[in-house]
Amino acid sequence: MSFTPDCHVERSRHIPGSTHRNATGFLDFASLGMTENLFARLGVYQDDSACSAAMNMAIDEALIEYATFPSIRFYRWHSPALSFGYFGRFSDVADHASARDVVRRWTGGGIVFHGDDLTYSIVIPVSDAVCNESSMSLYEKIHRALVNAFNGIGKRAVVAGGVDFRGIAAAMRTAVSASGYNCFANPVRADVMIDSRKIAGSAQRRTRRGLLQQGSIQGVELENGLAERFAEELSTNCEPRSLPKAVHCRAREIAARKYATDAWLRKR
Repeated sequence: MSFTPDCHVERSRHIPGSTHRNATGFLDFASLGMTENLFARLGVYQDDSACSAAMNMAIDEALIEYATFPSIRFYRWHSPALSFGYFGRFSDVADHASARDVVRRWTGGGIVFHGDDLTYSIVIPVSDAVCNESSMSLYEKIHRALVNAFNGIGKRAVVAGGVDFRGIAAAMRTAVSASGYNCFANPVRADVMIDSRKIAGSAQRRTRRGLLQQGSIQGVELENGLAERFAEELSTNCEPRSLPKAVHCRAREIAARKYATDAWLRKR
């Protein structure tokens, strides 16, 4: 796969005017009209129990199959885990398989270690007008909402704008593969930063049903209420929901057929 910014977009494209930056070099969302809530309505799922890596990925995929309006899901892992992007090579993560629950994501990007992080997924069905926006535009707007949530609890977060893509690309060329890098060691455009450290990145996939964005927040103290603030920055009309039984059943099928299999794990 050719180099794309960090863990995010499998099909990204340039957005005219989307590189507006303020004097600090960070993206200036106010000048782009990105200060309003992204979604008119948002379902909010807070998983009651931790799941295996395969099941977590399967639930996200099942949600996009059943989605009728946008939703965000926050979830946990039943043991230390590692996820790597769809285009990644298993050989890049094989050494971790004995100590972590390893899974190949449906989304793109690099390696993410899970355990103490706050992991989320956002599903936008194709029937929602927001889904028509470009992948990069959505990535930036979602991260802007996360920045606002952090700032609301007193942590100065910013969305990265001035990142040396050439330096990152050169470093990646020396790696085993372009998808074998640790996402959190490589901040790129539109990632969320605190004190010059990347603390959040995401990955996306578009299908005929809509868009899935999976993200991880880590390397910073996760305050109680951050998830709720994040959701409220995305929409003023948040609806707490429980995962439907049909989604659970479908996820079990997907996990058994796909994410829990060696064929999927060792796809490349």
